[in-house]
Amino acid sequence: MIPYRFEHTAFARQIHEGWARLESAEESADEVAVAGRVMLLRVQGKLAFATLRDSSGEIQLFALSAVTGDFDDFSHLHLGDWIGARGLVVRTKRGELSVKVTSWVRLANAQHNFGDKWAGISDFDVRYRHREADLWANPDSRDSLQRRFAVVQALRRRCWDQGFVEVETPILNAIATGAAARPFVTHHNALDSEFFLRIAPELWLKRLVVGGFERVFELGRVFRNEGVSPRHNPEFTMLELYAAYWNYADMMDFTEALVSAVALDVLGTSETTYQDREFSFAAPWPRRSMAELTSQAVGEDVSVHTSRAHLAGLLEERDVSVHPSWGAGRCLAELFEATCETDLWDPIFVTDFPVEVSPLARRRADDPELTERFEAYAAGRELANGFSELNDPEDQRSRFEEQARLAAAGDDEAMKIDEDYIRALEWGLPPTAGLGIGVDRLAMLIADESNIREIIAFPTLKPLTGS
Repeated sequence: MIPYRFEHTAFARQIHEGWARLESAEESADEVAVAGRVMLLRVQGKLAFATLRDSSGEIQLFALSAVTGDFDDFSHLHLGDWIGARGLVVRTKRGELSVKVTSWVRLANAQHNFGDKWAGISDFDVRYRHREADLWANPDSRDSLQRRFAVVQALRRRCWDQGFVEVETPILNAIATGAAARPFVTHHNALDSEFFLRIAPELWLKRLVVGGFERVFELGRVFRNEGVSPRHNPEFTMLELYAAYWNYADMMDFTEALVSAVALDVLGTSETTYQDREFSFAAPWPRRSMAELTSQAVGEDVSVHTSRAHLAGLLEERDVSVHPSWGAGRCLAELFEATCETDLWDPIFVTDFPVEVSPLARRRADDPELTERFEAYAAGRELANGFSELNDPEDQRSRFEEQARLAAAGDDEAMKIDEDYIRALEWGLPPTAGLGIGVDRLAMLIADESNIREIIAFPTLKPLTGS
């Protein structure tokens, strides 16, 4: 009969650390009770050796027919079975630290194959659909997720240390707003109303700043009804935070300090490698405008003030289709993505985005066609987005109205007019800067993974037909 509990006293790592002094063929007088999965089993007559894996690592179980109760059953365990075992800590003649099993009990049966004992599970579909098996069979999978969890913990602690209050905001929204993205739609039966899964918590968080919470952050899920790729999952984790009295320069200072500190917390260094290429999280990060980087890439000076026709021509030369609704600002942003994004390796701030693609950011005082906005790029992908927040309700309404015009012209990612948010701004939002960091992408960098699915415990997959 499978027991209801097991009196567990030691993890594998604790045994390796606590009894490292044992010499070959030496037995201690210390009894431990360990538990985990059997990942390897070798039977040699009246001896049996099993590799037991728990959440901390692996320890060998050493069983003898004259010492171990139910030795025959022990010798016929299946790979993947959960067991609990009691015995003395010893080191075998071959120098392997082990638990010499006196008694053991099966805690759960593994009814499925864990894959090749050396290679683990290699089928990608099985790995992602049955992550519970993948995490046991492939230690690298567990290591990547552990780094991801450590990143989340470090981000939260660092924000707390800087005086940010952690808050929660609604996931169900009556209006899909806060970012330019296609939403997931659902129906609220009791209210008989259409709702949207949030694409960003931005507007709710800024309303809290209006309400007097001067530094707030949220670490939570956001949902975007978009494609699945090695860099994109439809639901992902975002760190979003707002600080009253800051501008985007202050937020860039905070961002580089935060990310480099988190890398140091998790990796122990800010200098590492990513996909076999040297990579540095160390601050300070360079700051260059979108126009400057794009001009360098195309070999001529371009900016938001360049004619739309010329920018569109440069895009078409690069096989980028230009939508009729795009103005010069959107064309410049698209040209930047087409020519620069993938070449940005070590972290860099790209600054001064056009107003046309920044409906929630404050205009630059010296150029009203640009905003005080930045995006941080690393390893050829966007890592963070931040800006000085637009706090003029009249300007915000006109930006929303422009977004509505774009939606009418066929842009299904354009934002909607949020009257509640405009009314909140009318109560007064002080000068404020905001930041959003893609936690999954940061975890990919720190875990040295090229596929976002590796650092999400249960990535979104197409349902199997007939399941």
